Amino acid sequence: MKKKIVYLVCSALFIASISSCSNDDLEPTLLQNQNLEGNISTIEDLSNLLNGTYSWMTQSTYYGRDIIVYGEARSDNAYSTGKSGRFISVSDMNMLESDGYTLNTWSVIYTAISTANIAINVEGVEGDEDQINHTKGQAYVIRALGHFDLLRLYGQQHVDNGGLSALGVPYIDKFKDDDDLLPSRKTVGEVKNLILADLDKASSLMSETLNGTSTYITTYAANAVKARVALYFEEYGIAKDAAKAVIDSGQFTILDSASYVESWSKDNEPNSIFELAYDKDDNQGINGLANIYRFGYGDIVAYDDFTSIFDAGDIRRTTSMIDIDGDKLRNIGKYPSQSFDDNISLIRYEEIILIYAEALLETGATGDALIWLNMIPDNRDANLYTEATKENILLERRKELCFEGFRFDDLARTKQDIPKLNVVSQGPVYGSYNYAFPIPLAELNANSNMVPNKGY
Repeated sequence: MKKKIVYLVCSALFIASISSCSNDDLEPTLLQNQNLEGNISTIEDLSNLLNGTYSWMTQSTYYGRDIIVYGEARSDNAYSTGKSGRFISVSDMNMLESDGYTLNTWSVIYTAISTANIAINVEGVEGDEDQINHTKGQAYVIRALGHFDLLRLYGQQHVDNGGLSALGVPYIDKFKDDDDLLPSRKTVGEVKNLILADLDKASSLMSETLNGTSTYITTYAANAVKARVALYFEEYGIAKDAAKAVIDSGQFTILDSASYVESWSKDNEPNSIFELAYDKDDNQGINGLANIYRFGYGDIVAYDDFTSIFDAGDIRRTTSMIDIDGDKLRNIGKYPSQSFDDNISLIRYEEIILIYAEALLETGATGDALIWLNMIPDNRDANLYTEATKENILLERRKELCFEGFRFDDLARTKQDIPKLNVVSQGPVYGSYNYAFPIPLAELNANSNMVPNKGY
C-alpha cells in the first residue's frame, strides 16, 4: 500500500523548513510548543510517522527527481538543455548560494531527518517490542542515508583534496535540541563515522522476520546502504562484508536481458532492494523523473556520443532504453510511465554486485572480482571483461546505473576531472570548489555558526 503522509506533523515541518533556515531549518519546529513525542503512543502511531518520513523522501526536491538529476547532469552522461529553464545552474556547475536547488534539497532532506529523529527518540510506545525496534531501525537508516546524501552534495571532501578532515554537514540526532540551536558543521570524517554508527544501530534493532516489501527499508537495505557508504569512503573491507551480507541473504537476483526493460515499469521486482512507492493518485506528476528526462519538460538529455560506451548487442543500448527523441538522445527506459506512477528504485541488486566486485578488487581478490563483475554484462547480452580493473568496474557501473544518479559521485570519489560540462565546455578539474554545492544563503544568514563552502 502506498505510504500516506502524516499531514498534521509533516506538512507543518516542511513549512517550517522552507520559511526558516536556522536550526529551525535543520530541526523544523513549527509545532515546537506541542509535545510531538507525546502524540506517538502506539506502534500504529510510530508506523504512521515513519510512513510520513518515507513520503518526504519521495518529494521532487529529494529522490523524486532532483538528487538523481544532480548525479547525472554534472557528469559525462547527461546535461540540461534548459528547455524549461530547469537545472541549468546545476548542469553548468555554476550554482549560487541563493540558488533554489541548493536550499530546497537541503531543507527537504533535513525535514526527513527530523521526522526520523522523532521516531528514533520517542519513548513509551505501546506495542510489540520487536516491531517497535524494527520501525525505529528503519528510521536510523533514513537518518544515515539523509546525512550521507547531504554530505556528498555539500561536503568539502573533494574540494582541494579536503578528505576526511574537510568540513561536512551538521549531524542532527534530535528533533529539537535546545542546547544546539545553531549547529556547526562536523568534519567529513565525523559525519562518516556517525552514518556508519547509525547503520550498525539499525541492524541491531531490526529483525529479518519482520521485513516487508522493498518499498520499506529491510535488514537487507540497511546492509546495502552501508555497502554504498563504505565504498564511497574507500572502506573496502566494510563494503565487502555489507555487500556479501545482502548477497548471502538469497533474496535477490540479477535480472536477465529478457526481463530488464519491462522491469522498469514494474514494482517490487526480484532485483529491488529498496524503492520508493508511487501510485496513480500519489506521485510527483510533471515534477517527477519521467517528465524531466522525457515528457513535457525534457531538460535532461544524454550526450550524443553516450551510447558508444555500450557493446552493439547490449540490451541497455537498445532504443527501448536510450533513443533519439526529436534531435536529442534521451533516457527512454528508466522511469518510463506517462502517468508518473513508477516506483523509484533507490538500491538495486546489480549495484550491490558491482560494489562487491570493486571491494574484492581493492582487497586483493582480483580473480573473484572478475567473476562478480562479469555477472552483470552476462545478463545484458554484452561482452564479458577479460580482467577486473578499476576502470572496467567504473565503466560497468556507468552502463548499468546510468540515469540513476551515480555518475558524478563515481567520478568524484575516484578523484577524476569532470570530462564534460555541457556540449561545448570542459568540466572543472578535481579539487575545484564546484565539486560541492554552496551552503544555502538563507541558512548562512540565520545560523552564525554555519561556515560557507569555499568559492561561494
